[in-house]
Amino acid sequence: MFVELIATVFAGIACAGVVMLLNITTGRRLPKWIMPIAAGAGMIGMTISNEYTWFDRTAERLPEGVEIALKVDEEGWMRPWTKIWPYTKRFSAVDTGTARRNENLPDQRLADIYFFGRWSPISQAPMLFDCATPRSALLIDGADFGADGAVANADWQTVPADDPILKLVCEG
Repeated sequence: MFVELIATVFAGIACAGVVMLLNITTGRRLPKWIMPIAAGAGMIGMTISNEYTWFDRTAERLPEGVEIALKVDEEGWMRPWTKIWPYTKRFSAVDTGTARRNENLPDQRLADIYFFGRWSPISQAPMLFDCATPRSALLIDGADFGADGAVANADWQTVPADDPILKLVCEG
């Protein structure tokens, strides 16, 4: 976040510098208000660029075995251009490389899910999936594993059969 702030400030300085050079080459004929307008436009442009490139930059740095399952695009009236070109604000990824199975319960899979947000820290949670009857349980509090591998006290939630996270875990 700090690097983006510095980049935005330097983009404003660069745009103001270009206008200053144009003003000098035209014999100082440009109006005085054009330099701060150019600096502001450069800073706004850099901010918009950072919003639209965040997802690609973050996704390319994911380690091997972590696959993106779900993207959430954002639109808003305060950013009218997002009505035409929405940007990705959040996404979920599954660590398929470390997904585990239990021999006693072959239809169940345990995988780590990562939640990424533009201005929020990365969250990780283990999640249990039942591929035979499409359902999942977040294993954060109170879930106990039995000797046979069954999970007691899991809060199972029914999920649609075409859920992208379920498909990624069960097909992997």
